[in-house]
Amino acid sequence: MVGNSLGERFVVTSFGESHGKCVGSLLDGCPAGLPLSESDIQPDLDLRKPGQSIITTQRKEEDKLEIFSGTFNGFTTGAPICMIIWNKDSDSTPYEKIKNIPRPGHSDYPALLKYGGYSDFRGSGRFSGRLTASYVMAGSVGKKLLKHTLGIETVAYTIEIGGIKSNNISFEIAKKYRYSNDVRCPDLGIAEKMKEAILSSKRSGDSLGGIIECISIGLPVGLGEPVFSSLESDLSKALFSIPAVKAVEFGSGFTGSRLSGSENNDLFINKDGQIITITNNSGGILGGLSDGMPLVIRIGFKPAASIAKVQRTLDLNTNTIVDLKVPGRHDPCVVPRAPPIVENLVSFILADHAIKCGFIPNVLKGD
Repeated sequence: MVGNSLGERFVVTSFGESHGKCVGSLLDGCPAGLPLSESDIQPDLDLRKPGQSIITTQRKEEDKLEIFSGTFNGFTTGAPICMIIWNKDSDSTPYEKIKNIPRPGHSDYPALLKYGGYSDFRGSGRFSGRLTASYVMAGSVGKKLLKHTLGIETVAYTIEIGGIKSNNISFEIAKKYRYSNDVRCPDLGIAEKMKEAILSSKRSGDSLGGIIECISIGLPVGLGEPVFSSLESDLSKALFSIPAVKAVEFGSGFTGSRLSGSENNDLFINKDGQIITITNNSGGILGGLSDGMPLVIRIGFKPAASIAKVQRTLDLNTNTIVDLKVPGRHDPCVVPRAPPIVENLVSFILADHAIKCGFIPNVLKGD
């Protein structure tokens, strides 16, 4: 398989399978001199791991991080950072029975043909959401690097599940309350309605989708490289690598496509010596470059493909239509576990661009 690496100067290679021995990241290009240990990354992995509540998969994984290289005496050395979590609670038996019966909404059929039946199909193998743990590992390093050097902060949170919406959440409210409930929505009243909708869908054997919003503040002007490595281009590529993501929009997004230019344009002003825009319909990006305003992204997730309802599909062994009830332990809605994935993946791309643009040096000076 190719396509397992992301980034140009700050580069991660993801490895492992859902039911293999481990899942990990090899991160190259991190500057030397960043204070870093497992305890810096573990909280982000804990926010993503399975089995956290009744609305997530009940697979129990500790997801305890081990760093094998790239740090010494509590600091990064500039060498590749190898990070691993071990798979300890996988049950592959159900997948053996359906390996030639493509699950609706899954990658089973195209993967079977592309890799000639040799790819690991257990728990979806390399196509599993479990692989997002490797994104979180690398992104968490990037998030700390951005905060340590440039003061950039990123927060991601749920704004919609199953058509139940929350609007107009400020950065500070999101930062304070996004992890105060099971659905990761800072609007606490709406969060309860979202949770009940997930539980209702779960009881009926179905699943729900939703939308994550992500905001980054403190970005310098000029991150991004036109034309094919614009900030929007690279962020979109990264975010679409998350399983179940089907839509990404910046700023006013699709709403802006229904406005006139005079309504959608952001007007520049000088506020206390700082050039800003009155509105932020651009979402903090103009011409593929950061403009100094908050970066605003919304990410749409489809309903989880693995559901308890019986579905009709094709048995490739017999070439007949059969009833299939997908086995295994699955999330009735993937959105509640997505904010830490989005937050860290966006941080990873911002860190890569900050290094490319010269905002972060190869060796960090001590405090």
